[in-house]
Amino acid sequence: MKNTKIYGIAGAVIFSVLTMTTQAQTVKTPAPSPAQTIKQSFALGEVTVDYSRPSVKGRVVFGDVVPFGKTWRTGANGATKITFTEDVKFEGKDVKAGTYAIYTVPNKDSWEVMLYTDLTIGGNVASYKAENELLRVKVTPTALPAKVETFTINFADVTATATTLELLWDKTRVPVKITAEIDAKIMKNIETSMATDARPYFQSASYYYENNKDLKQALVWANKAVELNPSAFWIMLLKARIELKLNDKTAAIASAEKTVVLAKEAQNDDYVKMGNDLIAEAKKK
Repeated sequence: MKNTKIYGIAGAVIFSVLTMTTQAQTVKTPAPSPAQTIKQSFALGEVTVDYSRPSVKGRVVFGDVVPFGKTWRTGANGATKITFTEDVKFEGKDVKAGTYAIYTVPNKDSWEVMLYTDLTIGGNVASYKAENELLRVKVTPTALPAKVETFTINFADVTATATTLELLWDKTRVPVKITAEIDAKIMKNIETSMATDARPYFQSASYYYENNKDLKQALVWANKAVELNPSAFWIMLLKARIELKLNDKTAAIASAEKTVVLAKEAQNDDYVKMGNDLIAEAKKK
């Protein structure tokens, strides 16, 4: 009888422990510094940033929580990572496609931003070694008019060949310029594609128009694109824009008028407006 009671008590204890363990394993709470991934299409590829986002929570951030003059993991938890799918320039310095950790050294009037090749040390900045740096650049922080409560990484001013990586926290903005040299690659692609049966007339004409290249050649391709798809109002508008850039106002107005007609048939008010705007612009010149 005594042994039965002992076994019963032991069983109850084991059951309680297992129950508490199971319950503990199912409790989920919000991360104090949640992870985020941002992806930006850029040039001919993409840039991706993986990082964790601490919040101010009433503290003094730079100069206290994040000391001046010391290496920072640029976020919380592990190191912030940035991935380039093509070669770029980081503040003018060459960077091959790949994944790198971003570490920084904040200071009151300037920041150092480093791309680091060893992805294993994470947030352990005590293990940071200068020989594993791909590069180090110096940038100037600016003051924000309003506080950013949660650390944010953002891409701003995105163009075909340039963007600004922004580090934003509290009332500080740290901009880092990223650029890409893609013109030679695109020109080579156009040359190669024009030797095939499915020639990219519209895309090639668009690139020549947008980048101020041979506009007469761009017009030849635009006309070819119109022949292949005569109801495409967006191609007709490109033709009108090229003609206006060539200062052939009569032809530009005629093409823009056709754009308006085609866009109305397709019930696309945006292109109706763009066609009318181009007509008005041509008549002013």
